[in-house]
Parts: sequence; C-alpha cells; structure tokens
Amino acid sequence: MVPENKLKEIRDILENSKNPLFFYDDDCDGTMSFAILRKTYNKGKGIILKTAPILDEKFIKKVEENYPDLIVVLDVANLTQEFIDKANVPIIWIDHHPILKRKKVNYLNPLLFDDQDTRPTSYWAYKIAKKYEWLATIGCVYDHYIPDFIDNFNKEFPFLALKTKDPSTAKLESEIAKIIKIISFNLKGKTEDVKQSINVLLKIESPMEITEQSTPLGKFLFKRYLKLNKEYESLLEESLKSLDKEDKFLVFIYPNQKTSFSTELSNELIHRYRDKIVLIGRENRGLIKLSFRSFNTPLPEKINKALAGINGHAGGHQFACGGTIPSNDFERFLDNFKRQFN
Repeated sequence: MVPENKLKEIRDILENSKNPLFFYDDDCDGTMSFAILRKTYNKGKGIILKTAPILDEKFIKKVEENYPDLIVVLDVANLTQEFIDKANVPIIWIDHHPILKRKKVNYLNPLLFDDQDTRPTSYWAYKIAKKYEWLATIGCVYDHYIPDFIDNFNKEFPFLALKTKDPSTAKLESEIAKIIKIISFNLKGKTEDVKQSINVLLKIESPMEITEQSTPLGKFLFKRYLKLNKEYESLLEESLKSLDKEDKFLVFIYPNQKTSFSTELSNELIHRYRDKIVLIGRENRGLIKLSFRSFNTPLPEKINKALAGINGHAGGHQFACGGTIPSNDFERFLDNFKRQFN
C-alpha cells in the first residue's frame, strides 16, 4: 500500500506549485486523473498524449512553451530519462504500469510498495486530492478495478449504483459503463475537438449532467458521443464477422479511418468471448497499431517473444496490452504469437 506520507508529500507539492503542467494518457483513467487534480487545485494546463503512452524529448517544446514550475505525468507507461533530463523542472510521475527505473523524478507507483498492487492512476489521484470521488470511480471501473470506496459512490448516486463485483461487467454493462463510453468516445477524433470535450468535462460537477443530459455541458458530450458511436457500432458488427467459435483467436484488422476504436473493440469482444485471445488492429501508413486482450492468459511475455526479429514494440498489463508492428511483418508476428499457445 502506498504510505500516507507519500501521498501527503505529493499533495503538498501540488498545493505549493503555481503553474503545473500535466501530461496524461488519452484513456479514461488518465483523463479522470487529470480532471481530479486540475479541478481540485484549479491551476495548470493539461496535455493529452494521443499518439502513444510515452513521454519523450519530443515534448520538451511543450515544456518550453508553458514555463511550468512542476510537471505532473499521469498514467503514462514510459517516461524517458531524456525527457526528465531536458525538462529541467521537478517532475511527479503517478502511474501503475510495470516499474521503470528513472532518476530525478518523484515516482508514485503502487508496485513500488506491493508487487501485486496495480490500482489505477485515478485511484491515487483521488487519494491525493480527497475530492471528486465520482470521477475516480469512472476512471477505476474503466481500468477494470472496483474501488474500495464504491459504497460511498452508490449511496451518493443510487441511480448509478454498481451491483456487480465483476470488473468486466461493471465496465461494459452497468450504468457506469454508459458514462465510461460517453467520455471515452469524447477523447477521440481531432485534437481540437478532444480539447473542447475535456474543457467541458472539467466544468461538469455531477455525473447526472451526462447521464440525464440535464445541462448544456452534458448535452454537448452526449451529442458528440452519439456521432462517434455510429462508427463504432459499424466496426463492431464487422469485427464479429471474423469470429470463429472453434478458433482460440479473434483477430480483426481494419483500415485507417477517422477514428480508432481498437481499445473499445478489444474490451467488448474479450468481455463477450472470454475463452478467446483478442487482437484488434488499425492499419495506417504501413503500421498496424494493435490492442491485445485475454481474460486469464498473461500476454506480455508471449508478445515480446513473438516480436523477436521484428521491428515493433508493445507493452501494458498482464491481460491488456498495446503495440505497433509494421504491416509487412504482421503475419510473421501473428504466426510467432499463435505458436506459443500450442
């Protein structure tokens, strides 16, 4: 368990900062983490990482443009030492992915204190801020974790009360799942559209605004979600055509289009077909960006072995990973990957 003195240390640094700069992953966990801290401390600018969960020296220009006195990195799996060295600004890194050794960074990762603790970044953002429990609940459930404060959430928002202890069902079939989908889809598309949606989200004070569209802010998010959901449902229908009930693998590669739905497709398909290994990929400019899912088979070691001799990369959690592989190497990678299950 992350000790309270560590949480207090980070809380104090945030309170004393005048101009923090937040970098955060573009999923619901990373975005809820940012929203919790930004709304609590009411200062700083946020930069969403839409290309990959890595913060490297390419982003130094953003540091130079904003003159921060503190950098806060949220739910980003890879913070490079080059970025840390060149930023020349104090950095707090809050994450729950596999531990990376870095110098000159204030690192909060539950795995440093317990090698079985992978509670989401939004959980720790809430523990630091002690505010916006509903945002933390959305982030946690999105990341397949039912938080220990769920009873408080259920009492405050009975119309959203979570009635299951299965994280996958909670994420995809509960009332909370509806909010997760609305917010997740608002994080897709053109950068300017995503920024607008996040600015709207930061002004929302209750999930009722979203579920009941009771304010113009809630209506804005819901309207954008409806438009994107049409694209998603079309892709989901197409992906189901790839299903072979006798095959252990469900593989679906779709061409480049306006919006990527690989994460959402892989999550929904593994929830429906828990006996499968799911690989969903989007092909763009000679690369396939993949989302891997399994229900109970650890993936990272098998993926890394399959990448031997292939100019690709991948990473993530035990049962949920992402990666990028050259299109002309995909069949070789897939063969390498499948052979490990024989």
